[in-house]
Amino acid sequence: MTLPTSATPGQPSQASLGPLYALLAYSTWGLLPIYWKLFGATPAVEVLSHRMIWSAVFLVGILVVQRRLGDLFELLKSPRQVLVLLLTASLLTFNWGLYIYGVNSDRVVEASLGYYINPLVTVLLGFVFLKERLHKMQQVAVALAVVGVVYFIWQLGTVPWIALSLAISFAFYGLLRKVVAVAPLVGLAVETLLITPITLLFVGWLGATGQGRFGESLPLTLLFVAAGVATSMPLLWFNNAAKRLTLASLGFFQYLAPSLSLLLGVFAYGEPFTPVHLVTFGCIWAALGLYSVTALRIRR
Repeated sequence: MTLPTSATPGQPSQASLGPLYALLAYSTWGLLPIYWKLFGATPAVEVLSHRMIWSAVFLVGILVVQRRLGDLFELLKSPRQVLVLLLTASLLTFNWGLYIYGVNSDRVVEASLGYYINPLVTVLLGFVFLKERLHKMQQVAVALAVVGVVYFIWQLGTVPWIALSLAISFAFYGLLRKVVAVAPLVGLAVETLLITPITLLFVGWLGATGQGRFGESLPLTLLFVAAGVATSMPLLWFNNAAKRLTLASLGFFQYLAPSLSLLLGVFAYGEPFTPVHLVTFGCIWAALGLYSVTALRIRR
């Protein structure tokens, strides 16, 4: 990556913009529960459908502005890549839909736990499928996370299935996206386009049967449409941050999103945070700290 050696007077350098883009991306992701809560009793599937449709519209619009539609059509000519992206699109749809459901069923704390666990699941998948080396301290980190989840199940007698499903689905999504060499923006545009026909049929059926809420009121309709922007903008900020920051630097920002969601769940929405939660989260936090320090030492 080549960075300019100087910046225009009065303007920040490209390197200095990296942390700003990362802060924007992860802060937005962490505060998204506020947005999904605005839909109230609207079914998560309907919210998800509009999220997919308007994300596709917004992303294709960006490609048009950037004059990159040729990249999209070129990608669609490759059946193998389209097949892989259909699989990643399915995982992403499941992940997005489950997160909206978790937020609107008052389980923001559990959803935040899922995104704390995600980096550790990703490391484990890299070890299993990509034969990446798992250092001793990273093995301890994964074991700590497992202990935290097992303790949660043992004490409360219930599996945190939303947290585990979010962590596993997004980890597999990242694994498959690593395998297929596609530019992030173009890949996401294709993923949303592949799912859009199904969501359009569903939204059309809701409208025909009088069950849909699109058009019910101007504020709600605007919320549906803006879901595409709320989804796509943090991804664009993330891509800009990834171009300007090392993976080690970017890795430390990723814990901002679940931390903000956790704070929202406990202090804004009054969800319980019991001693059992504290032990479970404590194990995950310790695991993430150990993993981050180890990863930083390895890169150095």
